[in-house]
Amino acid sequence: MVRGQVTPLWPPSGIALASLLLLGPRVWPGIALGAFLVNVSLGPSLPAVLAIAAGNTLAPVCSYVLLRRAGFRNELNRLRDALALIFLGAFTGMLVSATVGTGTLTLTGVLDAGDFASTWSVWWTGDAMGVLAVTPVLLLLRSARWPRGVSPARWAEGILLVAATACVGFVETSDTPLLFLGFPLLIWAGFRFRLAGAAPCALAVSVFAIVAAGQKSGPFAGHDLFTNMITLQAFNASASLTALLLGAAVGERAQTEREIAQACRQLAEMATRIATSDRRPTLPAVEMLKRPYPWNPIRPLNDCLTVGTTGFEPATP
Repeated sequence: MVRGQVTPLWPPSGIALASLLLLGPRVWPGIALGAFLVNVSLGPSLPAVLAIAAGNTLAPVCSYVLLRRAGFRNELNRLRDALALIFLGAFTGMLVSATVGTGTLTLTGVLDAGDFASTWSVWWTGDAMGVLAVTPVLLLLRSARWPRGVSPARWAEGILLVAATACVGFVETSDTPLLFLGFPLLIWAGFRFRLAGAAPCALAVSVFAIVAAGQKSGPFAGHDLFTNMITLQAFNASASLTALLLGAAVGERAQTEREIAQACRQLAEMATRIATSDRRPTLPAVEMLKRPYPWNPIRPLNDCLTVGTTGFEPATP
């Protein structure tokens, strides 16, 4: 929409935020340069391009600041991290780029004032979708390692998930309106592979939906551009939110179970050490009573009393 500058999925927003989270705020000049080079060919004028590039740079920087102040972890192993990425990184931070970009197009006469709201909503959700779909995948790839000690059944399940995702993508891009088939895949990936499987699966499902919208096939057939944009945004947002929240919740539950199991093992080891120890705790008062006379003035009392578990008891004749 609008000279190719407004799209329902803008991956550079997700790439920019992931770069800031992984490399720090020092990379913002590269984000600004990339935004300028992308928009300079789209126009409409150099001041407008500079304003749009500034908005595209400030948006991920604002998202980065909000996430860091909220204690965001790049591992995305907590539900609060997924919620922070959704509401602070995507929905809040991307308000800047959508407002600056749409306002610039309106002030330069490229966009009519009556189309401001619709264009702004598509711009905002497009940038937010770039964060929701791309940023988690890049954060996970940074810490990805080749799995070791995985059973053959687990490998077979992963391969089956990839094959099922490809089949669903083929169905989504056909004339049959079966976009909802992607959600069982997201649930499967989230429960079995957590965020490491759910995030790439959500990105693949979103890409397939975008291809179907571009071809105007399936549920996108027979509608105007704006209606297709809204339908696509609703589907992509639902897929990304499902993957992020489910994957993070399952991961947090697994982490809690590991911590509980570790605490139980420590308690069992402590109980075993106490049960097998030969030492018996001795009270200081009992030690004083065992000292010989005259250092113990009540030593004669020791001859007629014994120390029991509950106190002093008469000695056995």
